[in-house]
Amino acid sequence: MMKDKSNVIFIAEIGLNHNGNFGLIFELIKQAAWSGADIAKFQLGWRANKNEMNCLSEDDIKHIFRCCENFSIEPMFSIFNEDALNLAKKFSFNYFKIASRTVVDDIKLSQRIIDQDKETFISLGMWDSEELPFEPAENIKYLWCKSNYPAYPWDLTELPKDFDDSPYYGLSDHSVGIDIPLMAISRGAKVIEKHLTLDKSDVTIRDHALSATPDEFLQMVKIGTQIRINLDIGV
Repeated sequence: MMKDKSNVIFIAEIGLNHNGNFGLIFELIKQAAWSGADIAKFQLGWRANKNEMNCLSEDDIKHIFRCCENFSIEPMFSIFNEDALNLAKKFSFNYFKIASRTVVDDIKLSQRIIDQDKETFISLGMWDSEELPFEPAENIKYLWCKSNYPAYPWDLTELPKDFDDSPYYGLSDHSVGIDIPLMAISRGAKVIEKHLTLDKSDVTIRDHALSATPDEFLQMVKIGTQIRINLDIGV
């Protein structure tokens, strides 16, 4: 279930930051939980063919669930194709994520994900229409996103000035550092998705450079939570 609307949901995007070494999944989930994240997110169906770095099997998914249960953190998956959706449907969990790439490339798959009736966070970084892509539904939460890797401050001038007066529930962040997510919370964002890494200098994939370390993520959670509290009491 979603947190009370006065709280901020923090999503640690682990994604492919395991670099294909699934032995790191336990440590990444542990660090996500210890950093204050509510949700640990992985990707299903992206770079997932045989011998690719993110070829997660059913046993790997079971391992993710066991690790999340051990550290009392919710699992979530971005779904990129039909096989990934069918695999995910074998498990019981509360959240889906739809990447903006999937919204653009496969709108029918995106609708089928929404129709699973789980809380579904949808990034719109690659969506270039002023119209929202789906009919209103209680389980949809749109996230503002800039699909640059990384996204620099001058790329982010369209970040909503007031999330409560926008279609966006929160931010899927690709910026360097934690200042942009904290700005978003101060403007009313109630969900922050931020990549988590064990090593920002890792060049295996580009996502490490725009990720937060566990210490940075924890600082973001602590400050962001207090910002939300201050807003709620009228500061």
